Amino acid sequence: MAKTIVVTGASSGIGAALAEQLAERGDQVVLHLSGLLDKTALAPLADTGAGLGSFHPVQSVAEPATAAERLKGAYVGIEGDERAVVAAERLANTLRMLPVTITAESKPAYHAGAAFVANYTVALVGVAERLARSAGVPPETAARLYLPLLAGAVANLTSLGPAAALTGAIRRGDVQTIQSHLEALGPEDRELYRTVGRAAVLLAREAGLNDHSIEKVTAVLDGAV
Repeated sequence: MAKTIVVTGASSGIGAALAEQLAERGDQVVLHLSGLLDKTALAPLADTGAGLGSFHPVQSVAEPATAAERLKGAYVGIEGDERAVVAAERLANTLRMLPVTITAESKPAYHAGAAFVANYTVALVGVAERLARSAGVPPETAARLYLPLLAGAVANLTSLGPAAALTGAIRRGDVQTIQSHLEALGPEDRELYRTVGRAAVLLAREAGLNDHSIEKVTAVLDGAV
C-alpha cells in the first residue's frame, strides 16, 4: 500500500527542496491541508508518480492540544486524483472524520464558506462584545455575555437549518427594532449591520416572512426610511 504523506504549510505550493525530499520516498500519496488550493499546489511532484490531492479539515483548531478531539465528527474537504481521494477517504475514516469531495474549481467558494463560519462569526462576536462594553457591561462579563446565545443559535442550526433557526427582528419584520439598532450604532457598525441584515432577509423570506414585511425591512436596511 502506498504511504500517505500530509504536507502542512502548502498555502502557496511546495518548494523544490521539499519536493525533492518527497520524491525520494517511493510509492506514495501526498496531501496538503490548504482549503483554498487544489492538487496543483503539489505540482513539483507531478512527475514522480505520486498521488496528489488536498485534505482540508472543516474545523477551527486554535490549540494543538484539542485538535485530535475537535477533528472527530468534523467534515473534511478532499480533492485530487483518484489515488489521492481514496487515500484521503481512508485517512478521514481513521480520524473519525466525514469526507466530502470538492472539485478543484469549487474550492475557493467552499473555502469562503468556511471563512464566513469560522472567521467572521468570531469577528461578529468580537463586535458584539465591544458593543456590550460600550453599553456599560463590565468587560469580564461582556466577554462572555453572548456565548450562551451563540451556543443556542448553533443548537438551532444543528437541528433546524439556517432558515428555520433565524430569530430576531428581521425574522419578525420588526422595522422599529431594526431602526433603533441602526440609530444606536456608529457608521462602520451600522454598515456591517446592514450588510449582514440583507443576508438575514434572504433567510427570513425562505422561512416565510411575507413580501410586505420584506419590503419594509429592506427599506430600513437600505436607509430609505
